[in-house]
Amino acid sequence: MKIAINKNGLFAERWISYCKENNIYYKTVNCYDYDIVNQLSDCNVFMWHHSHASSKDVQFAKQLLFSLEQAGMKVFPNFKTTWHFDDKVGQKYLLEAIKAPFVPSYAFYSKKEALSWVESTTFPKVFKLRGGAGSANVQLAKTKRKAKNLVNRAFGNGFAQYDKFGNLKDRWGKYRLGKTNLFDVLKGCVRIFYTTDFARNVGNERGYVYFQDFIPDNKYDIRIVVIEDRAFGLKRIVRKNDFRASGSGNIIYNKSEISEDCVKIAFDINKKLKTQCVAIDFVFNGKQALVVEISYGFHPKGYDSCEGYWDNHLNWHEGKINPYGWMIENLLNKTTKNHTHR
Repeated sequence: MKIAINKNGLFAERWISYCKENNIYYKTVNCYDYDIVNQLSDCNVFMWHHSHASSKDVQFAKQLLFSLEQAGMKVFPNFKTTWHFDDKVGQKYLLEAIKAPFVPSYAFYSKKEALSWVESTTFPKVFKLRGGAGSANVQLAKTKRKAKNLVNRAFGNGFAQYDKFGNLKDRWGKYRLGKTNLFDVLKGCVRIFYTTDFARNVGNERGYVYFQDFIPDNKYDIRIVVIEDRAFGLKRIVRKNDFRASGSGNIIYNKSEISEDCVKIAFDINKKLKTQCVAIDFVFNGKQALVVEISYGFHPKGYDSCEGYWDNHLNWHEGKINPYGWMIENLLNKTTKNHTHR
Protein backbone atom coordinates (compact mmCIF):
# COMPACT_ATOMS: atom_id res chain seq x y z
CA MET A 1 0.00 0.00 0.00
CA LYS A 2 1.52 3.31 -1.07
CA ILE A 3 0.25 6.88 -0.72
CA ALA A 4 1.25 9.78 -2.95
CA ILE A 5 0.99 13.23 -1.36
CA ASN A 6 1.29 16.44 -3.32
CA LYS A 7 3.99 18.38 -1.52
CA ASN A 8 2.08 21.66 -1.91
CA GLY A 9 -1.14 22.28 0.00
CA LEU A 10 -2.39 23.09 3.48
CA PHE A 11 -2.66 19.48 4.66
CA ALA A 12 0.57 18.12 3.15
CA GLU A 13 2.79 18.52 6.23
CA ARG A 14 0.14 16.98 8.50
CA TRP A 15 -0.38 14.00 6.18
CA ILE A 16 3.37 13.42 5.89
CA SER A 17 3.84 13.58 9.67
CA TYR A 18 1.05 11.05 10.19
CA CYS A 19 2.58 8.67 7.66
CA LYS A 20 6.00 8.93 9.33
CA GLU A 21 4.58 8.40 12.82
CA ASN A 22 2.59 5.35 11.73
CA ASN A 23 5.12 3.78 9.34
CA ILE A 24 2.85 4.24 6.32
CA TYR A 25 4.67 4.02 2.99
CA TYR A 26 4.34 7.28 1.08
CA LYS A 27 6.05 9.48 -1.45
CA THR A 28 5.73 13.18 -2.24
CA VAL A 29 5.01 14.40 -5.76
CA ASN A 30 4.70 17.69 -7.59
CA CYS A 31 1.31 17.80 -9.32
CA TYR A 32 2.53 20.45 -11.72
CA ASP A 33 4.92 17.99 -13.41
CA TYR A 34 3.88 17.10 -16.95
CA ASP A 35 4.16 13.35 -16.23
CA ILE A 36 2.30 13.35 -12.92
CA VAL A 37 -0.07 10.55 -13.96
CA ASN A 38 2.89 8.29 -14.74
CA GLN A 39 4.53 9.20 -11.42
CA LEU A 40 1.40 7.97 -9.62
CA SER A 41 1.27 4.61 -11.41
CA ASP A 42 2.83 2.73 -8.47
CA CYS A 43 0.48 4.27 -5.87
CA ASN A 44 -2.88 3.15 -4.46
CA VAL A 45 -3.86 6.49 -2.94
CA PHE A 46 -3.34 10.12 -3.99
CA MET A 47 -3.92 13.13 -1.71
CA TRP A 48 -3.90 16.82 -2.59
CA HIS A 49 -5.41 19.77 -0.74
CA HIS A 50 -5.79 21.96 -3.81
CA SER A 51 -6.39 25.68 -3.34
CA HIS A 52 -9.15 27.96 -4.57
CA ALA A 53 -6.64 30.83 -4.49
CA SER A 54 -4.15 29.29 -6.92
CA SER A 55 -4.93 29.88 -10.59
CA LYS A 56 -2.82 26.83 -11.46
CA ASP A 57 -4.80 24.59 -9.10
CA VAL A 58 -8.12 25.93 -10.37
CA GLN A 59 -7.16 25.08 -13.95
CA PHE A 60 -6.54 21.37 -13.44
CA ALA A 61 -6.77 20.05 -9.85
CA LYS A 62 -10.30 18.68 -10.10
CA GLN A 63 -9.67 17.28 -13.58
CA LEU A 64 -6.59 15.38 -12.37
CA LEU A 65 -8.30 14.05 -9.26
CA PHE A 66 -11.44 12.97 -11.10
CA SER A 67 -9.42 11.29 -13.87
CA LEU A 68 -7.45 9.25 -11.34
CA GLU A 69 -10.61 8.38 -9.45
CA GLN A 70 -12.31 7.20 -12.63
CA ALA A 71 -9.28 5.00 -13.33
CA GLY A 72 -9.80 3.27 -9.98
CA MET A 73 -7.40 5.09 -7.65
CA LYS A 74 -8.53 6.25 -4.22
CA VAL A 75 -8.10 10.02 -4.03
CA PHE A 76 -8.63 12.82 -1.55
CA PRO A 77 -10.66 14.83 -2.21
CA ASN A 78 -12.84 12.69 -4.46
CA PHE A 79 -15.57 13.89 -6.81
CA LYS A 80 -18.42 14.03 -4.28
CA THR A 81 -16.19 15.90 -1.85
CA THR A 82 -14.83 18.63 -4.09
CA TRP A 83 -16.88 19.23 -7.26
CA HIS A 84 -18.70 22.09 -5.48
CA PHE A 85 -15.60 23.52 -3.78
CA ASP A 86 -15.38 27.32 -4.00
CA ASP A 87 -18.60 27.40 -6.02
CA LYS A 88 -21.38 28.98 -3.99
CA VAL A 89 -23.76 28.87 -6.93
CA GLY A 90 -23.17 25.13 -7.34
CA GLN A 91 -23.71 24.69 -3.60
CA LYS A 92 -27.06 26.48 -3.86
CA TYR A 93 -28.45 23.85 -6.22
CA LEU A 94 -26.85 20.98 -4.28
CA LEU A 95 -28.17 22.04 -0.87
CA GLU A 96 -31.61 22.78 -2.27
CA ALA A 97 -31.69 19.38 -4.00
CA ILE A 98 -31.00 17.47 -0.77
CA LYS A 99 -33.45 19.71 1.12
CA ALA A 100 -30.87 20.98 3.59
CA PRO A 101 -31.93 23.81 5.93
CA PHE A 102 -30.29 26.37 3.66
CA VAL A 103 -30.43 30.17 3.73
CA PRO A 104 -32.77 31.18 0.85
CA SER A 105 -30.59 32.04 -2.14
CA TYR A 106 -31.13 33.52 -5.60
CA ALA A 107 -29.05 33.16 -8.76
CA PHE A 108 -29.75 35.00 -12.03
CA TYR A 109 -28.13 34.73 -15.43
CA SER A 110 -29.77 37.67 -17.16
CA LYS A 111 -29.69 41.31 -16.18
CA LYS A 112 -33.39 41.77 -16.95
CA GLU A 113 -34.53 38.97 -14.63
CA ALA A 114 -32.16 40.07 -11.88
CA LEU A 115 -33.39 43.68 -11.96
CA SER A 116 -37.01 42.51 -11.98
CA TRP A 117 -36.33 40.47 -8.85
CA VAL A 118 -34.60 43.44 -7.19
CA GLU A 119 -37.75 45.50 -7.72
CA SER A 120 -39.94 42.90 -5.98
CA THR A 121 -37.77 41.63 -3.13
CA THR A 122 -36.96 43.02 0.33
CA PHE A 123 -33.66 44.25 1.72
CA PRO A 124 -31.00 43.88 2.98
CA LYS A 125 -29.61 40.99 0.94
CA VAL A 126 -26.14 39.44 0.98
CA PHE A 127 -24.30 39.60 -2.36
CA LYS A 128 -21.63 36.99 -3.11
CA LEU A 129 -19.38 35.94 -5.92
CA ARG A 130 -19.37 32.20 -6.47
CA GLY A 131 -15.73 31.95 -5.31
CA GLY A 132 -13.75 33.21 -2.34
CA ALA A 133 -13.12 32.09 1.24
CA GLY A 134 -12.89 33.85 4.58
CA SER A 135 -15.80 36.17 3.63
CA ALA A 136 -13.94 37.45 0.57
CA ASN A 137 -16.18 38.74 -2.23
CA VAL A 138 -19.14 39.19 0.11
CA GLN A 139 -21.09 42.44 0.46
CA LEU A 140 -24.28 43.56 2.17
CA ALA A 141 -26.77 45.17 -0.18
CA LYS A 142 -28.80 47.26 2.25
CA THR A 143 -30.96 48.98 -0.33
CA LYS A 144 -32.58 48.42 -3.72
CA ARG A 145 -30.21 51.02 -5.19
CA LYS A 146 -27.14 49.13 -3.97
CA ALA A 147 -28.50 45.85 -5.35
CA LYS A 148 -29.16 47.45 -8.76
CA ASN A 149 -25.59 48.74 -8.85
CA LEU A 150 -24.30 45.25 -8.12
CA VAL A 151 -26.49 43.73 -10.83
CA ASN A 152 -25.38 46.32 -13.39
CA ARG A 153 -21.75 45.67 -12.56
CA ALA A 154 -22.23 41.88 -12.64
CA PHE A 155 -23.52 42.11 -16.20
CA GLY A 156 -21.07 44.85 -17.14
CA ASN A 157 -17.37 45.03 -16.27
CA GLY A 158 -17.74 42.44 -13.54
CA PHE A 159 -15.90 42.04 -10.24
CA ALA A 160 -12.21 41.52 -9.59
CA GLN A 161 -11.48 38.22 -7.86
CA TYR A 162 -9.37 40.02 -5.26
CA ASP A 163 -10.95 42.70 -3.06
CA LYS A 164 -7.83 44.73 -2.22
CA PHE A 165 -9.44 47.21 0.17
CA GLY A 166 -11.56 44.55 1.89
CA ASN A 167 -8.47 42.40 2.33
CA LEU A 168 -6.51 45.27 3.88
CA LYS A 169 -9.40 45.96 6.25
CA ASP A 170 -9.40 42.31 7.35
CA ARG A 171 -5.65 42.30 7.92
CA TRP A 172 -5.89 45.45 10.02
CA GLY A 173 -8.73 43.94 12.06
CA LYS A 174 -6.69 40.81 12.77
CA TYR A 175 -3.67 42.94 13.68
CA ARG A 176 -5.75 44.81 16.26
CA LEU A 177 -6.86 41.45 17.71
CA GLY A 178 -3.25 40.28 17.91
CA LYS A 179 -3.93 37.58 15.27
CA THR A 180 -1.31 38.80 12.80
CA ASN A 181 1.71 41.11 12.63
CA LEU A 182 2.42 44.52 11.13
CA PHE A 183 4.32 42.96 8.22
CA ASP A 184 1.11 41.19 7.15
CA VAL A 185 -0.69 44.56 7.19
CA LEU A 186 2.07 46.09 5.07
CA LYS A 187 1.67 43.27 2.54
CA GLY A 188 -2.00 44.22 2.35
CA CYS A 189 -0.98 47.80 1.56
CA VAL A 190 1.26 46.58 -1.26
CA ARG A 191 -1.64 44.53 -2.65
CA ILE A 192 -3.57 47.75 -3.30
CA PHE A 193 -1.12 48.44 -6.12
CA TYR A 194 -0.23 44.86 -7.15
CA THR A 195 -3.08 42.36 -7.33
CA THR A 196 -2.68 38.59 -6.85
CA ASP A 197 -1.60 36.23 -9.62
CA PHE A 198 -4.94 34.48 -9.27
CA ALA A 199 -6.99 37.64 -9.86
CA ARG A 200 -4.79 38.66 -12.77
CA ASN A 201 -4.91 35.24 -14.48
CA VAL A 202 -8.59 34.44 -13.90
CA GLY A 203 -9.94 37.88 -14.74
CA ASN A 204 -13.17 39.52 -13.62
CA GLU A 205 -16.24 37.54 -12.58
CA ARG A 206 -19.29 38.46 -14.66
CA GLY A 207 -22.40 37.12 -16.36
CA TYR A 208 -24.40 36.11 -13.29
CA VAL A 209 -25.46 37.50 -9.94
CA TYR A 210 -25.97 35.68 -6.64
CA PHE A 211 -27.73 36.86 -3.48
CA GLN A 212 -28.74 35.28 -0.17
CA ASP A 213 -31.28 36.42 2.37
CA PHE A 214 -29.68 38.38 5.19
CA ILE A 215 -30.30 36.63 8.51
CA PRO A 216 -30.14 39.38 11.17
CA ASP A 217 -28.97 39.39 14.79
CA ASN A 218 -26.15 36.87 14.33
CA LYS A 219 -23.14 37.81 16.43
CA TYR A 220 -21.30 34.64 15.43
CA ASP A 221 -21.48 31.64 13.13
CA ILE A 222 -20.79 27.98 13.80
CA ARG A 223 -18.55 25.84 11.60
CA ILE A 224 -18.81 22.06 11.84
CA VAL A 225 -16.35 19.82 9.99
CA VAL A 226 -17.47 16.25 9.32
CA ILE A 227 -14.97 13.58 8.32
CA GLU A 228 -17.16 10.54 7.68
CA ASP A 229 -18.22 9.38 11.19
CA ARG A 230 -16.48 12.11 13.24
CA ALA A 231 -17.16 15.83 13.58
CA PHE A 232 -15.54 18.81 15.30
CA GLY A 233 -16.36 22.48 15.32
CA LEU A 234 -15.87 26.02 16.52
CA LYS A 235 -17.65 29.34 16.95
CA ARG A 236 -16.46 32.39 14.98
CA ILE A 237 -17.29 35.86 16.26
CA VAL A 238 -18.53 38.45 13.78
CA ARG A 239 -16.10 41.23 12.92
CA LYS A 240 -16.61 44.57 14.69
CA ASN A 241 -19.09 46.78 12.81
CA ASP A 242 -19.66 44.03 10.25
CA PHE A 243 -21.99 41.09 9.61
CA ARG A 244 -19.37 38.50 8.59
CA ALA A 245 -17.73 35.95 10.87
CA SER A 246 -15.71 33.77 8.47
CA GLY A 247 -12.10 34.91 8.41
CA SER A 248 -12.47 37.12 11.49
CA GLY A 249 -9.79 35.22 13.42
CA ASN A 250 -11.83 35.60 16.62
CA ILE A 251 -12.59 31.98 17.50
CA ILE A 252 -14.15 30.16 20.48
CA TYR A 253 -13.43 26.42 20.90
CA ASN A 254 -15.41 25.65 24.06
CA LYS A 255 -17.74 22.69 23.39
CA SER A 256 -20.54 24.31 25.41
CA GLU A 257 -20.56 27.23 22.94
CA ILE A 258 -21.19 24.97 19.93
CA SER A 259 -24.76 23.98 19.13
CA GLU A 260 -25.26 20.20 18.90
CA ASP A 261 -28.17 20.92 16.56
CA CYS A 262 -25.55 22.04 14.05
CA VAL A 263 -23.56 18.85 14.63
CA LYS A 264 -26.64 16.69 14.00
CA ILE A 265 -27.56 18.62 10.85
CA ALA A 266 -23.97 18.38 9.62
CA PHE A 267 -23.95 14.60 10.00
CA ASP A 268 -27.32 14.39 8.21
CA ILE A 269 -26.06 16.52 5.33
CA ASN A 270 -22.87 14.52 4.97
CA LYS A 271 -24.86 11.28 4.95
CA LYS A 272 -26.70 12.59 1.89
CA LEU A 273 -23.65 14.09 0.20
CA LYS A 274 -21.38 11.07 0.93
CA THR A 275 -18.27 13.26 1.16
CA GLN A 276 -14.91 12.37 2.68
CA CYS A 277 -14.79 15.76 4.43
CA VAL A 278 -17.18 18.69 4.56
CA ALA A 279 -17.00 21.96 6.51
CA ILE A 280 -20.45 23.50 6.99
CA ASP A 281 -21.10 27.10 8.09
CA PHE A 282 -24.26 27.84 10.09
CA VAL A 283 -26.09 30.98 11.16
CA PHE A 284 -29.32 31.16 13.16
CA ASN A 285 -32.78 32.46 12.33
CA GLY A 286 -34.03 32.60 15.90
CA LYS A 287 -33.30 29.07 17.15
CA GLN A 288 -33.27 27.51 13.68
CA ALA A 289 -29.81 26.65 12.36
CA LEU A 290 -29.38 27.47 8.66
CA VAL A 291 -26.55 26.47 6.33
CA VAL A 292 -24.75 29.36 4.63
CA GLU A 293 -22.21 27.45 2.54
CA ILE A 294 -19.92 24.41 2.52
CA SER A 295 -16.32 23.53 1.70
CA TYR A 296 -14.07 20.47 1.71
CA GLY A 297 -11.04 22.36 3.06
CA PHE A 298 -10.06 24.40 6.08
CA HIS A 299 -6.91 25.99 7.49
CA PRO A 300 -5.23 23.57 9.96
CA LYS A 301 -3.98 26.24 12.37
CA GLY A 302 -7.54 27.36 13.03
CA TYR A 303 -8.52 23.92 14.35
CA ASP A 304 -5.52 22.79 16.39
CA SER A 305 -7.20 24.07 19.58
CA CYS A 306 -10.41 22.07 19.14
CA GLU A 307 -11.15 20.24 22.40
CA GLY A 308 -12.40 16.96 20.95
CA TYR A 309 -14.90 15.48 18.51
CA TRP A 310 -18.38 13.99 18.24
CA ASP A 311 -19.00 10.56 16.76
CA ASN A 312 -22.02 10.02 14.53
CA HIS A 313 -24.12 9.04 17.56
CA LEU A 314 -23.35 12.50 19.02
CA ASN A 315 -21.14 11.04 21.75
CA TRP A 316 -18.38 13.47 22.74
CA HIS A 317 -14.71 12.37 22.78
CA GLU A 318 -12.46 14.72 24.70
CA GLY A 319 -8.87 15.32 23.65
CA LYS A 320 -6.58 16.46 20.86
CA ILE A 321 -7.83 15.61 17.38
CA ASN A 322 -5.97 14.63 14.23
CA PRO A 323 -8.41 14.99 11.33
CA TYR A 324 -5.56 14.60 8.81
CA GLY A 325 -4.84 11.15 10.19
CA TRP A 326 -8.55 10.31 9.98
CA MET A 327 -8.49 11.17 6.28
CA ILE A 328 -5.63 8.74 5.68
CA GLU A 329 -7.19 6.00 7.83
CA ASN A 330 -10.48 6.24 5.97
CA LEU A 331 -8.79 6.02 2.57
CA LEU A 332 -6.61 3.08 3.56
CA ASN A 333 -9.57 1.21 5.04
CA LYS A 334 -11.55 1.62 1.83
CA THR A 335 -8.56 0.62 -0.30
CA THR A 336 -7.99 -2.52 1.78
CA LYS A 337 -11.68 -3.48 1.56
CA ASN A 338 -11.65 -3.10 -2.21
CA HIS A 339 -8.62 -5.38 -2.55
CA THR A 340 -10.23 -7.93 -0.18
CA HIS A 341 -13.45 -8.05 -2.23
CA ARG A 342 -11.63 -8.72 -5.52
